[in-house]
Amino acid sequence: MTTHEVPPVSDLPSLDPDVDVAALRTLLDGRHREVRDLVRSNLAEHAGILEDAEVLDRAAYRERVRDVVVTMAGTGQTGMGFPAAYGGGGDLGASIAAFETLAYGDLSVLVKVGVQFGLFGGAILQLGTKHHHDAYLADLVAGRTMGCFAMTESGHGSNVQALGTVASYDVEAQEFVITTPDDASRKDYIGNAAAHAELAVVFAQLEVGGERHGVHAFVVPVRDGDRVLDGVRVEDDGPKMGLNGVDNGRLWFDGVRVPRTALLNQFAEVTPEGRYLSPIDNPNRRFFTMLGTLVQGRVCVGGAGINAAKVALTIAVRYADRRRQFEASATGEEQVLLDYGMHQRRLLPLLARTYALHAAQEVVAGQLHDVFSGPGPVEDGADEHARRMLESRAAGTKALGTWHATRTIQECREACGGAGYLSENRFAALKADTDVFTTFEGDNHVLLQLVAKGLLTDYAGAFEDMDQLGMARFVAGVAVDTVVERTSGHKLVQSVRDLLPGGDSWDQEAGLLDPNYQLAMLRFREEHMIAGVARRLKRGIDQGDDPGVVFSRVQDHVIAAARAHTERLVLEAFVAQVRAVTDDDLKATLGLLCDLHALSTIEADRAWFMEHGRLSSARSKAISREVGALCRRVRPLAVDLVDAFGVPDEVLRSPDLLGWTDAGPVR
Repeated sequence: MTTHEVPPVSDLPSLDPDVDVAALRTLLDGRHREVRDLVRSNLAEHAGILEDAEVLDRAAYRERVRDVVVTMAGTGQTGMGFPAAYGGGGDLGASIAAFETLAYGDLSVLVKVGVQFGLFGGAILQLGTKHHHDAYLADLVAGRTMGCFAMTESGHGSNVQALGTVASYDVEAQEFVITTPDDASRKDYIGNAAAHAELAVVFAQLEVGGERHGVHAFVVPVRDGDRVLDGVRVEDDGPKMGLNGVDNGRLWFDGVRVPRTALLNQFAEVTPEGRYLSPIDNPNRRFFTMLGTLVQGRVCVGGAGINAAKVALTIAVRYADRRRQFEASATGEEQVLLDYGMHQRRLLPLLARTYALHAAQEVVAGQLHDVFSGPGPVEDGADEHARRMLESRAAGTKALGTWHATRTIQECREACGGAGYLSENRFAALKADTDVFTTFEGDNHVLLQLVAKGLLTDYAGAFEDMDQLGMARFVAGVAVDTVVERTSGHKLVQSVRDLLPGGDSWDQEAGLLDPNYQLAMLRFREEHMIAGVARRLKRGIDQGDDPGVVFSRVQDHVIAAARAHTERLVLEAFVAQVRAVTDDDLKATLGLLCDLHALSTIEADRAWFMEHGRLSSARSKAISREVGALCRRVRPLAVDLVDAFGVPDEVLRSPDLLGWTDAGPVR
């Protein structure tokens, strides 16, 4: 055997572990196990809403969802992130864990909770001060006051700085006048707006004495009970692709007056006499700081997508372990689907990726808890670099997690054949309800541009002091030389050699199951792509092209680099999790999944690695063989691995797929 050959899997020692499902679930649940179990219990109690969603008309379904949300609020699960003084749990990490787990059930309930407690409540908590907390938090935490988060407009989605709604200060009345100047500036797709919200946190351009100070947030009453208030116009968005238990609507404001204290003034204030004051002088830095406090929503949506994928995999894997199809041997007995190599290839790499993304989600949730060190607003002394790193990581993880949900749910539906097309088997709702997750809290491609800009500028502070065109010029100009130097030829290859000593043939000699090799491959791809983007930007700038045009021209490359960066972070998180486990069986179990995820990731982009000299054709084929072999080793563990997710049987439904009996599903 030459040094470039990889020993066949059959020659490797057999380390197939026994899975302790309870122990693995405890590991996955982490420090918030009790919170997750509370949510599981609440989901089981209200599992009937999954059937109600199919038989109730839209108005009745919305009321049912609201009732469930308010009932759950009474158990404390939705208020975990709010201060104890207002009826909350004072634990931001617990709040994220509760929200993620809620994704096992009806997703209209999940989104309604996200709107009420995450967006509306989070804005008042993070952007408001004690006056607003005392006025609103206790009632919204208890579900007595319903609200909405009115940021997105028909004409402006991701570009929040360009919102059209205006809040003009009337110094004589000491009131703000909220106005929608045109239909492009109407608030649109706003959850809770069409039926239930009594208050709205409205994002508008603040105007004082004829001078604009950028986008700020205001608490604006929109209803008194069921009556829409004067000056407010509400329109239902109508039937949607999914999530029809959430009352999305449009809002217009025709000179609606609110008191001066309606401004959420954590970062800016308008005095009674009309002076604008802010501890952050630069308007762009102020804007980014304000939006940065709302990063929790991005973290939560990513986690919800990952957990929705767990539901789909639980159903599909259990079904594949009992459904027989075709005779596969001389015995004449039909073979279960999960014993077929193609079925393993369809489901098990997705299962491994779900575990990897779970590990990555735990990292970003932990960082969120650390940066926002407490249940209240961010402290002035918070580490700005750490916050920018968090925002980037949350953006990347959200993008990969929600795309993974879309892909996994579709594959699982197909893997369950015609039965997967029946509504009672949950895939119809899972597909329809999670599809918008790729758009919630930022379009995924826009989010990956945010990740890439952070990489290209090394999260430079100057980034926040510029408008959009200024950022493009900065990224395409001053920062490029630094990035090219940081990622150029010799230094890049040397960093890889440092991971895997072995000279020029490091990538041919390393074992495929060596996590250092796997990480080095993803690191190489990431650094090579970042350097390539930087060189293309510099070339365009040197030729005198407009920076905005140059940046637009390389957007596909930018997105690819950001995705490669996030893929590397996901694998790092999974490898770190495996290394931290002390139980031999659990370590071996997670190690198999980590190897499967890593090699599947490399295999999926092997054309790039081959184009850039990191894979020979023989090595590429060896990786594919190894992926197949790992699937065969994971197969006996598959049902235990999905059981460890802890999706309550009551919310799985799926009688045809799971073979329900009076005692539950056949396993």
